[in-house]
Amino acid sequence: MAQEESMKDYEKELDNSFPILKEGDILDVTIIGISETEATVDLNYYTEGIIPLAECSNDPAFSIKNDLDIGDVVKAMIIDSENASGNVILSLREANDILIWDELKEDYEDGTIFHMKVTEAVPSGVIGYVKGIRAFIPASQIALEYVEDTQSYTGMTLDAVIITVDAKEKRLVLSSKMIARERAVVEKTKKIGRLNEGDIVEGAIERIESYGVFIEIGEGLTGLCHISQITNRFIKSPKEIVKLGETVKAKIIKIEGDRISLSIKALLEDEPDESEESYEIPKEYSTDTDASHDESPFAKLLQGIQL
Repeated sequence: MAQEESMKDYEKELDNSFPILKEGDILDVTIIGISETEATVDLNYYTEGIIPLAECSNDPAFSIKNDLDIGDVVKAMIIDSENASGNVILSLREANDILIWDELKEDYEDGTIFHMKVTEAVPSGVIGYVKGIRAFIPASQIALEYVEDTQSYTGMTLDAVIITVDAKEKRLVLSSKMIARERAVVEKTKKIGRLNEGDIVEGAIERIESYGVFIEIGEGLTGLCHISQITNRFIKSPKEIVKLGETVKAKIIKIEGDRISLSIKALLEDEPDESEESYEIPKEYSTDTDASHDESPFAKLLQGIQL
């Protein structure tokens, strides 16, 4: 009898040594087994926990064997404290949906770059998953230019940063355009860094404005030639000298930040200023070399006047 009571006391003490697991609890668990359909976890409990494949992630591309490793410590929510087989059923997906938003907010503040694979395209943008959360990139934020054909991006992996994170609305919006813009600036700065004031460049006139012309000088760079730097003479419009698409040569006269100032007339410095043209004097106003025999109108006006 005493032995039986002692056994019951031991079982009671053993039960008390285990934590009480309730549905909705989020635990740190260790992956101890992996199969095609589920992951087995150690709960520090008298039974093991099971995470079914459907409870691993919202991302349809998720793979237990590729995305989980034995020994990983993950956060999972209890969705069934004891199923028919006596196991505890847990969900990575449910825990992630609650906890990940604080992490995503930090990623937003830090400007973390994500490599998001596009799983679906709609007319207004593309969809993928970031840390198991469904994310959206609007068509206006896919590339530097507005994207009309979003379907062509399906299956592609885009580098993007978070621009909206709303835990309450479960809304996650990203932008690839911001990354592309920053990288374009860096690349442009490198290209400009290879140029020097005084360099001679050649390119087509890609735009004409009242104040000057924009010349494409290679490697995607454009320089401005102010109207005052087009020719040696006064003009009211650049169109008096050049035309759209015309190839011209110019000298780089100033580089300031990402602005390149050009001069076409700098290459014409040895040519005479066309504004100082010589005109033939009409015969009736010409004078003879010998002033005493000067019969010009001006000479007659001066006759009799003492200087």
